[in-house]
Amino acid sequence: MNKSIILNHQEITQKTRRIAFQILESNCEADEIILAGINGNGFIFSKHLKAHLEEISDVKITLCELILDKKNPLTEITSSIPQEEYQHKNLVLVDDVLSSGKTLIYGVKHFLQVPLASFKTAVLVNRNHKQYPVKADFKGLSLSTSLQEHIEVDFSQENDAIAYLC
Repeated sequence: MNKSIILNHQEITQKTRRIAFQILESNCEADEIILAGINGNGFIFSKHLKAHLEEISDVKITLCELILDKKNPLTEITSSIPQEEYQHKNLVLVDDVLSSGKTLIYGVKHFLQVPLASFKTAVLVNRNHKQYPVKADFKGLSLSTSLQEHIEVDFSQENDAIAYLC
């Protein structure tokens, strides 16, 4: 399988920092922002966003892991913090790649059951192949790909994240 690097570590860091500034700007009145990362790379990406947000602001940033089965999203979806902790707060749902929109839309559905102050979505890479009516409010890179191509973000090396087009 051929892999082409579409984002190197420095570019991922720059895009993550830019997204952090955008999140802060859109939540400028907030005392607290909840970053709800979808389990796996979405949660890892939300940790990176949290680090950048804490560098540039004094706003309280709370991490939440959204646990869902990406292959079978109709199963129960849970979060690592109780609903009461994000009720009436500003929440950003985070994932690494927005492809069809299926994972993100089921994540959105979970949070729609709770009253929130505001709700936004953030992704590192937006593939522009949505089959579901969901959009990324904050995105690092928009990329038009063929349906056969795949985006893979590798966060396994702490200081050497890379995004590939496969």
